[in-house]
Amino acid sequence: MRTAYDVETVRAAERALMARLPDGALMQRAAAGLAAACADLLGKVYGKRVTLLIGSGDNGGDALYAGARLARRGAGVTALLLSPERAHAGGLAALRAAGGTVHDAEAGAAEESVARADLVLDGVVGIGGKGGLRPRAARLASLAADARCLVVAVDLPSGVDADTGEVRGDAVRADATVTFGAYKPGLLVDPAHEYAGALRLVDIGLELAASSAALDALQHDDVAALLPRPTGESDKYQRGVVGVVAGSERYPGAAVLATAGALHGGAGAVRYVGPAADAVIARFPETLVSAGPPSKAGRVQAWVIGPGLGDDKAGMADVLASDVPVLIDADGLRLADAETVRARTAPTVLTPHAGEAAALLGCDRKRVEAERLASVRELAERYGATVLLKGSTTLIASPDGPASPAPVRVNPTGTPWLATAGSGDVLSGLTGSLLAAGLRPADAASVGAYLHGLAAREAAQGAPVSAQDVAAAVRVVWRNVTGV
Repeated sequence: MRTAYDVETVRAAERALMARLPDGALMQRAAAGLAAACADLLGKVYGKRVTLLIGSGDNGGDALYAGARLARRGAGVTALLLSPERAHAGGLAALRAAGGTVHDAEAGAAEESVARADLVLDGVVGIGGKGGLRPRAARLASLAADARCLVVAVDLPSGVDADTGEVRGDAVRADATVTFGAYKPGLLVDPAHEYAGALRLVDIGLELAASSAALDALQHDDVAALLPRPTGESDKYQRGVVGVVAGSERYPGAAVLATAGALHGGAGAVRYVGPAADAVIARFPETLVSAGPPSKAGRVQAWVIGPGLGDDKAGMADVLASDVPVLIDADGLRLADAETVRARTAPTVLTPHAGEAAALLGCDRKRVEAERLASVRELAERYGATVLLKGSTTLIASPDGPASPAPVRVNPTGTPWLATAGSGDVLSGLTGSLLAAGLRPADAASVGAYLHGLAAREAAQGAPVSAQDVAAAVRVVWRNVTGV
């Protein structure tokens, strides 16, 4: 499991560690890891030109000490100081002693130094920075973006919010970010994630409990441990039956795609209820079909409702009255009010994209896209449901429990080719099947998103992909994850 921690938690762990270490030892650990990462990116250090963008805090100190290490290995290192009177004194002395040069960022040498650099190291603002870059720093960030060089951020790109992933103004766009001690939420959540580039974590000895994480992300081993596995005594009903209420005369394909996802999700059987039964049976004859209503279709362990549903309010009311987990997507999100969802005794999972989330929150879509972490948390609390917010980084949030807030999960898989019609229908069916197989709502949503993203990569491999291709590839990536 990859975990991320908010700024205050990281700083508390740093304070506790610094109290046990000699003065300056923690910064030296960070600088050593940073310099090693930069050396790896450069390939060779001797003769390379490195420019440091230096702010006034410890972030600038990390960059200065790392620059000194690179200078001692033969790099030509220049530091551009945004606040010369407030730059880290020890770091400046170390850089000068190693043969580095120092300039005021306003000096005429600044532009040439960035333009000629092989690597620019962003040490402008640390993890406590709020809002966009100030004009002088924004100018340097723009110069770095225009230069043909590697841009490496120290701990996180300057100008992005470490806790939320928001970008409120100008920010550094890095090719790589070297972060210390722990990942910060903003490194894993868009829009800031897009500014971070490749991530490298440097272990500096922080002691952080997984229970205090603000955000986590599943990895292969985590997913493999959660995937349902039948035993020799399992039958199709013991493995779980998922009901799918989807499609309409206008959108029969949504029913087919949701069923495709459900059939590949680990449940023992799929019941389809709706007007697209002929289309579903023609494509998947193993599906159990019913004319409805859902409550008369037979036993299920979870329902999926919404893809292509139209305005079937009666079907929605019938499903929400059930005592099994329900996943609501697409048209179903328009038909489910917060009060009814909160009143359910069984779990509910909502799977909106940004536009649907904006409608549920009564806000502008741009706000959801800019504040993804805050939006998914707000939806989970408002509806008392697990929420899977689809997008460039898919987030899964659960309503807070009585003890402490649950960490938000970020899905690390996927591809831009996944932005294709019907892919969300496949995800809904897949996740609903995992619910029926017995996974907890947050786990079902996280595993569903993980497999869905992997399947899209497998199906696309750099080329356009259809939703049917994604569904067909689930079995391949399931095997890859489990090592079967």
